[in-house]
Amino acid sequence: MIVLSIVVVLLTIGIVYASYRAYYLAGMLADAQEYIGDLELTNEYMYGRIADAYDTMKQIDHKGAFEAEDEAGTTFNMLLQTITELKETFDGEEKEEE
Repeated sequence: MIVLSIVVVLLTIGIVYASYRAYYLAGMLADAQEYIGDLELTNEYMYGRIADAYDTMKQIDHKGAFEAEDEAGTTFNMLLQTITELKETFDGEEKEEE
């Protein structure tokens, strides 16, 4: 009878501990999902801002002055490369979702 009582107490402690761990991990998972959602919103915002800046820069550079081999041209090319990489990343994610 004493052995059975000890086994029941140990099982109860094990179940309580496992339940606590499951609850704790569920909270951690919820926090991680919220963080990922915030990160995606930030990335989309940043991509939109960079694309807007690129469009404005293209409108200003209708004569091709920024595409020369000077500091402005280098900056223009770096911005174009960054926007292209971001666009490929976001377009790739959209294709995967479909």
